Amino acid sequence: MKKKVILYTEIPDQERQRLEDEFDVTFFNGINETNQDTFLTALSTAEGLIGSSVKMTPEWLDHAPKLKAASTISVGTDHYDLRYLAKRNIPLMHTPSVLDETTADTLFMLLMCTARRAIELSNMVRAGNWHQPIGKEYYGTDVHGKTLGIIGMGRIGYAIAKRGHFGFNMTIQYSNRHRKPDAEHTLNATYTDLDTLLKTSDFVCVMTPLTEQTQRLIGAREFAMMKDTAIFINGSRGQVIDEAALIEALRTGSIRAAGLDVFEVEPLPGDSPLCTLDNAVLFPHIGSATAETRLAMVSCAVDNLICALNGDISKNCANQHVFNKNG
Repeated sequence: MKKKVILYTEIPDQERQRLEDEFDVTFFNGINETNQDTFLTALSTAEGLIGSSVKMTPEWLDHAPKLKAASTISVGTDHYDLRYLAKRNIPLMHTPSVLDETTADTLFMLLMCTARRAIELSNMVRAGNWHQPIGKEYYGTDVHGKTLGIIGMGRIGYAIAKRGHFGFNMTIQYSNRHRKPDAEHTLNATYTDLDTLLKTSDFVCVMTPLTEQTQRLIGAREFAMMKDTAIFINGSRGQVIDEAALIEALRTGSIRAAGLDVFEVEPLPGDSPLCTLDNAVLFPHIGSATAETRLAMVSCAVDNLICALNGDISKNCANQHVFNKNG
């Protein structure tokens, strides 16, 4: 008899077919008020979960006594409570590596657009307000040769640093829980504490995962430390920064500008003060949003669930340490 699996995100037909070849699949196109009760009923017999962009609370997962594995179509794991899963010995599979380069492309594009005021100036042209050569009030700032500070030198942080170092001759410095010898050797990156990074970087790029320790890691104190010419980039999670403090820093000119692909509330409400600020470049969480990468992520997540429900969690298990300890 096939194991029962819940797919809670729409995925390409060929990947859904691979799931259905292996499992008895129940599909939900997202979870909302109209289908939540049906979803909770389906959880009672589910042995596997796969999907993205839905917060899987412990209260929900209490309805899934037979759950053996979950697979999120993302590298981030914040839609699951890892401590809860650890108590139940449930592996959470995720999709590292397949999105690193694409996300780094996006974040460096965000950095460039913010530095050169690309969106603001494009909107000026579209509005018919370009009547003469632009003056210094519209000048941007150079990227090449500047200092790029990266908070969270993981795979994506490294890929961004690589673009800055090799493509733009930038000086790289980073703050991280552990030193990264590869970055120091290959990119001549300097390992430093967070405060020093904030004070000395021309561009500050946050790529740390969201954890209890990184919640609101960057707030009013940290923005005050930055140069008034600094540009702040966030491609991690919106909750890593104090958004109200960022808005105040942008309004007062405490920092030059910010480029954001993530927000405290997503989608960003249309009445957010960020939408009124010319020195904020806002992307709708598109870090990995290319056709090739999103398909690769889904394919990886399907592979992960198939492996996990067949007893193999040796690759792409986000809470592998739990099982190493138990073993």
